[in-house]
Amino acid sequence: MSAEIPVFRTWVPEWLIRLGLLLLVLPGIVLFSLSISNINAAAGYYGISPNDAQYSMIILYASTASFVVLEKRFFRSIACKEYLLIVVLILVATCYICYIVKSFYVLLIFRFLQGMLTSCTLSITLTLMFSRLHNERSKEIGYSVVYCVLLCVSPLSTLFTAQIIDDFNFNVIYKCAMFSFIPGGVLMTVMMNNIRLDRKLPLYQLDWPSFLLYSAALCLIGYVMVYGQQYEWLDDTRIEMSLIAIGLLLITFVVRQLYAKRPYFYIQAFGHRNFLLAVLLLFVFYISRGSFGITTSYMGSVLGIDPINMGYLLIYNIAAIVVSVTIASRLILQKTPTRLILIYGFSLLLVFHLYMCFMFGSQANSIDLIFPLILQGLGAGMLMVPIILFVVSSSPIQYGTTGSAVGIFVRFTGFCSSIALVNYFQLYQQKDHVNRFQDQLGGTSGLLSQRLNLYKQVLTGKGMATDQAIKASTALLNKGITQQAQLRSAVDYYQMISWMLLAVILVIALFPSISRTIIRLKNDQPAPIVY
Repeated sequence: MSAEIPVFRTWVPEWLIRLGLLLLVLPGIVLFSLSISNINAAAGYYGISPNDAQYSMIILYASTASFVVLEKRFFRSIACKEYLLIVVLILVATCYICYIVKSFYVLLIFRFLQGMLTSCTLSITLTLMFSRLHNERSKEIGYSVVYCVLLCVSPLSTLFTAQIIDDFNFNVIYKCAMFSFIPGGVLMTVMMNNIRLDRKLPLYQLDWPSFLLYSAALCLIGYVMVYGQQYEWLDDTRIEMSLIAIGLLLITFVVRQLYAKRPYFYIQAFGHRNFLLAVLLLFVFYISRGSFGITTSYMGSVLGIDPINMGYLLIYNIAAIVVSVTIASRLILQKTPTRLILIYGFSLLLVFHLYMCFMFGSQANSIDLIFPLILQGLGAGMLMVPIILFVVSSSPIQYGTTGSAVGIFVRFTGFCSSIALVNYFQLYQQKDHVNRFQDQLGGTSGLLSQRLNLYKQVLTGKGMATDQAIKASTALLNKGITQQAQLRSAVDYYQMISWMLLAVILVIALFPSISRTIIRLKNDQPAPIVY
């Protein structure tokens, strides 16, 4: 970056720069959760299954995770302002295409492109943001602000899109996303000088083969995780062939990295014990975060809370995240051992999961959900920044941005694994519970028949015809059994996560090398490793 010409014009105040960066980075982050802001609405609009809607988001994640390394070459080749304008304009164009198309397969193609472009916007905005932070204190605060926004984006997207989807078709959210990029793009264009942040690096010898191998493997991993339970795993040829393809692609990719002069990222980083532990903690963190989807699903499907009111309830979760991230940031600034902060955070998540095991029921008041929502927000906020800093700092200096690239990969696999686990418990465990309940009710002096007759008597007593009352009674009974099975499988899942969190807490407590996370101010360029 030139010493004579600053990145931003001299007349621009610092608060306006921060506002412009926030306006630019927020729409890109929100793009990630648009597909699952209301899965049923997305499935209904495109005529697809809920798993298809989930996979459209997985495609975007896979694209971002695989393109983040290659993106830096483009970033260093084009002047900062021009690069930003090109990316924003193409992003607006892709959002418009997603708005007008109804074909699911066309949507997947442009969601993949959005993942690549979102990687670009996040990279440049975070680089500009952290370039203005010149000491350890400000960088730690910067990390806290960025990852606090990332944690809040899912409940925020639910809050913002609920009213839109309630009043319009699902595709309107892409139209809103298209317009949301314009204020930040225009503001940044006016404020910035057209300079380079680093020495120009021509676009030659780009490692496209590694990108293609890696992105294809990630897309297939997501496919197996999302559709595996639906297709009965290895009983289906599609899953078998996908697993074989994943193995071949990853083996080819790893061999290529081991012998390449300039590898996509350094496989050797996995040989460092602290780095492996940091990766494990990040993976567990996102597995436990994924379980929060069961709570929101319970709020909607069992308690019947509509998306708008659910968004209002999630405000408590957002507030707890902000408070917890602030506390975690203060603890880091006060040089509190990372081990203690991690134990605090995982303990809060453990209490949340144990509490929800007793909360799951067919009836509950909205006010009863406030405490667990706050608990989950406190736990997630307490963990996010320390784990990210632990991953970045434990990545060996000589391996450059490998820590960031691996961090995104772990975030991706953790999220996909969480989807696979939830699908397993919802489809397989729930079926087992349904059969068990039917056997118990049928074997307890014909209790199943008694309840069916009771429903029929109540309905016929209200004037319903006998044949209609029989059908309605059967439907009510099946609904009640299915609902109870869903609650039982949710308890089973949360109990499993509780045991996992307890094991992680013990590992952290006994692992001697987790002492204090140190941010290297001059070595690694900060990167959004878990967007």
